[in-house]
Amino acid sequence: MKWFIVLLALTSPAAADPLELLTGARTVLPNQPRLVKFAEGEQPCGMGRGSNEYIGFCASLRAIYYRNDFATRPQAAYEMAHVMGHYYQVRYGVADVALREIRNRRDEEVALRALVTQQVECVAGVLMSRAGLAFVPLDQMYASEPFTDAHWGAQPLRAGPKVSIGMPLRAAAYANGYRSSDIAACGYGEMTADILVNAQN
Repeated sequence: MKWFIVLLALTSPAAADPLELLTGARTVLPNQPRLVKFAEGEQPCGMGRGSNEYIGFCASLRAIYYRNDFATRPQAAYEMAHVMGHYYQVRYGVADVALREIRNRRDEEVALRALVTQQVECVAGVLMSRAGLAFVPLDQMYASEPFTDAHWGAQPLRAGPKVSIGMPLRAAAYANGYRSSDIAACGYGEMTADILVNAQN
């Protein structure tokens, strides 16, 4: 039993501080988000009912807010990587392209948001890989699809988009990013990786 516990500690994404992701992230893209802790009960950037209670990217303030007990959660490193994926999309203009298309093609909004979400999951996989953290399939980390609540957007964050694309699409995109360890692999349909790849140069 002792050896099993040691092995779990070595392979679990929670074994490392989620902030270690920044070390690997610097090899992916040049600009990193500002990270701000908050206490349970606080609602920075208008978090609250309908938003993720542990972490969120506030596009208005260009900061990722995470609760002070966030790192104790088994999926913490992956969750930080996912939210950082949203930060990159906003920071480098992918979100602007997506929002323009969504406004112009409301009848295709669900499909377009699915492409955006797959790209985020792929980027999360790249960040986890670059940080040297163990790969655990999403459907083993979670019993149901993660991040279907509001967890990024302009203030108030609780009004941010809520997207569900199903576990299989999320898990496949995350695995693709982790295996490739290359942001160039994170193009999904119209949400190509070109903008992110160009930002590397």
